[in-house]
Amino acid sequence: MSALPFLLPLGGGLILGLGALWLLYSLGRIAGISGIAWGALAGPDRDWRWLFLAGLLGGGAVTHWLFKMPLPAESTASLGLLISSGLLVGFGTRFGGGCTSGHGVCGMGRRSPRSVIATLIFMMSGMLTVYVVRHLLDGGA
Repeated sequence: MSALPFLLPLGGGLILGLGALWLLYSLGRIAGISGIAWGALAGPDRDWRWLFLAGLLGGGAVTHWLFKMPLPAESTASLGLLISSGLLVGFGTRFGGGCTSGHGVCGMGRRSPRSVIATLIFMMSGMLTVYVVRHLLDGGA
């Protein structure tokens, strides 16, 4: 596997795309994680949403076990930073009318102009945030 390090991410991307297609064609739903998670808590059709979320966690666990992948290092960020980051992500998801999975994976695949713009904004915001944290706030390693 080390000779072809791109195969695992490529396989993951293919599985993600096939899963998004399956959800769209079988239930007519977009695989946007924020909408699925919110609907699992407050929506009328909760069963498939809980199964979808369990599949995300189960898929990660199986991949970790099957490919002997190491667990990520524990975050050293402060609790306040983690909470404020989570709230900002939630606000951005609500403000943007969806999350990166809904817009970036599904919306761009459907050629939605709104999703293309949202994904460009997500990416630029992420790049700007990394630059600010690593170079202006001296958070780089």
